Amino acid sequence: MTTATLPKRGTLLLLLAALAILWFGNLDYRKLVRPDEGRYAEIPREMAVSGDWLTPRLNGVKYFEKPPLQYWATAAAYEMFGQHHWTVRIWPAATGFAGIVLAYVIGSMLFGALAGLYAALILASSLGYVLVAHVATLDMGLTFFMTLTLGGLLLGLRQQATAAENRLWMHVAWAGMALAALSKGLIGVVLPVMVLAAYIVVQRDFGLLRRLRLWTGGLLFLAIAAPWFVAVSIANPGFFDFFFIHEHFQRFLTKGHRRPGPWWYFFPILALTILPWLSILCDALARSWKARGAAAEFQPQRFLMLWIVLIFAFFSVSGSKLPSYIMPIYPALALLMGLYLSERQANSLRWHLAPLPVLGVVVMALAPQAVRFASDEVPVALYEAYIPWLLATGGVFLCGAGYALYRCWRGGMVPALIVLSFSSLAAGQLAMMGHDSLARSSSAYYLAQEIAPHMKPDAPFYSVGTYEQTLPYYIKRPVTLVAFADEMAYGLAQEPHLGLRDMAEFERAWRTPRYALAMMTPDKYAELVKTGLPMQVIARDTRRVVVTNTAQDPALPVRPTPEAKP
Repeated sequence: MTTATLPKRGTLLLLLAALAILWFGNLDYRKLVRPDEGRYAEIPREMAVSGDWLTPRLNGVKYFEKPPLQYWATAAAYEMFGQHHWTVRIWPAATGFAGIVLAYVIGSMLFGALAGLYAALILASSLGYVLVAHVATLDMGLTFFMTLTLGGLLLGLRQQATAAENRLWMHVAWAGMALAALSKGLIGVVLPVMVLAAYIVVQRDFGLLRRLRLWTGGLLFLAIAAPWFVAVSIANPGFFDFFFIHEHFQRFLTKGHRRPGPWWYFFPILALTILPWLSILCDALARSWKARGAAAEFQPQRFLMLWIVLIFAFFSVSGSKLPSYIMPIYPALALLMGLYLSERQANSLRWHLAPLPVLGVVVMALAPQAVRFASDEVPVALYEAYIPWLLATGGVFLCGAGYALYRCWRGGMVPALIVLSFSSLAAGQLAMMGHDSLARSSSAYYLAQEIAPHMKPDAPFYSVGTYEQTLPYYIKRPVTLVAFADEMAYGLAQEPHLGLRDMAEFERAWRTPRYALAMMTPDKYAELVKTGLPMQVIARDTRRVVVTNTAQDPALPVRPTPEAKP
């Protein structure tokens, strides 16, 4: 048995406060990054401006790829605090932080307070979890509500649960599943149901069905999830086919979303993004796989293993893959690792920690090699500005891992894990802040500053053959798409007047006396120059060129009208 003891309550509260400062402190520092952050900043902005909280719109076009829960939360943050980088990211950051607290609660109730603390420390510092929680995407919100579902099932079905506890936690699970569905669609329902069904079949414990509160839980699920789906379907008759058929079944079964990957796609991603806990994960999974309990009892370790394996396998066979898709397994991984560590002594942890300072040295040694990623779109100078941040990242992790190893060697297992967790989180935050060095290539922030003096409220702004996701948020208005649809194809088909179908339409509109702006790629600009289309460049970067036509530019002095000669 381990001799480690849980810190006192006051110490835990100080750790929580320090974690909150480190977790939320840099949300406003970075510019929005294309494509996801621009998309999930702009949809709520248009929702808040228009007052239409029913039908999501991206760039003024109906956008039904995802449900609206995060849009609502972000739009509410805009209304209360204004439009800032931190209000764009507050929902994933807040749900990520709440997930850490939830891991502590679940782990403590299932396996003891020490296991809960370790699970929270692991989750708060796993590289992938930290990154996804600080970028405006939908995956962290989904992960939190699926963790709420997981926690409700684990705590409501555990052997020691009273009837009142079963009722409470099962309804928490149903509510979590409903909010997961409002976060990212059917996936929030399919995955928990799949795992629960697999557990019942594997354990041959069909009696669990009587403890799921199917009637009252089902009604609670419908009360939370159904109203928006019904209302938006009534207001938009084509919603059902697009959302459920195209965005769920076709996305899973086909490669039409251009996100394919081999069956082993997520294995290296998991190995990298679970750092610095990889070696501990391997031991914890092996131990959990072998764990056996009384056949008649609910077995949380086996349930967690099924949660991990089935969700990992589900996305591995999907025709559409992104690294963040497996994020819902991270809380389960943290819980199993927390349990494993709570049963270990400090001397067994030393060998897990011993290689970690080397990882910090490797990061520092490789930092100057970042310039090798330079390209025409991301120049060397931007990567050179990133190198000091990477050196600081490796240095902080080296110091933290080295001190954690020292404390562990002296028998201080809890302080060692706290130091390792906080230093890993700090290193991850430094790496993310440093990424802002690449913002001139990855964001339209600076381009929007150059464009601002040339803008007129009523002037058309065309986006020719491309769409820069972060631009509408920064210029606070949609652009008119020209010969481009991509993810907005459905919305443009519903309201074709919101875009221009081809270059011929654009050239006719561009040659009118009305002042207008247009954005395009450098290649498209060079192509149009050859046609003789009148254009004046007002801003450009490595990815985009912004031009005006020959009408009056508000950034230039007004030309006096020549007086008529007698």
